[in-house]
Amino acid sequence: MSDTLMTIHLKVWRQDAPTQPGKFVQYTVPGVNPHMSFLEMFDLLNEQLSAKGEIPVEFDNDCREGICGSCSMVINGMPHGPQRGTAACQLHMRHFKDGDHVVVEPWRAAAFPMIRDLVVDRTSLDRIIAAGGYISTNTGAPPDANSLPVSKDDSDRAFDYAACIGCGACVAACPNASASLFTAAKIGHLALLPQGAPERKRRVINMVEQMEKEGFGDCSNHGECEAACPKEISISAIAMMRREYVKAVVGG
Repeated sequence: MSDTLMTIHLKVWRQDAPTQPGKFVQYTVPGVNPHMSFLEMFDLLNEQLSAKGEIPVEFDNDCREGICGSCSMVINGMPHGPQRGTAACQLHMRHFKDGDHVVVEPWRAAAFPMIRDLVVDRTSLDRIIAAGGYISTNTGAPPDANSLPVSKDDSDRAFDYAACIGCGACVAACPNASASLFTAAKIGHLALLPQGAPERKRRVINMVEQMEKEGFGDCSNHGECEAACPKEISISAIAMMRREYVKAVVGG
């Protein structure tokens, strides 16, 4: 792969505060190494802005390893960008070409209030988890793993659902701004394990109802959430959540 430096033209959403109007601002970023991640390219932009006495672009990030879910950006209309199964922090500039024009904006959903520039408040997802996405247990030594047999199919599916990093890309991609894939993944991975059985009915009712209270839209099976998910979680989780909810409500 060539190490030739690139020039990237950005169109970035800037908004000083939730109550202030926002707009797209154009920037040109020279000296972009194709080995850089997308966030490192933004670091380079912010260094250039700071050197000119301008306010850097605010964006959220933490691990830069694709596991924390905070690098929430819509890149050229796609949450996390064009590389499938990749969070924005692990999207590399080699997937772009010299002279490319790239539009970057925040997640847009009523349940994700704007904070500044590319940063939105995603604590609505935390409240869904707090409503039941956990297992209540007494502290103490863990039981031997062999004492709780789990089928290979169930353990594989539970692991796939547990891979959700709570980034909210599913919400940003969905035309209804639904959090169904996120909520379903958190419900599903516990429902498939014996440790989750005692609170199974209460969990799905509380989490689904909290999702609705937060103002997320409903799922209408567009499938955009699965396509945008950096962990490629299947929408089969949503079907499972619906079955779990119906059984819990009717007492089956």
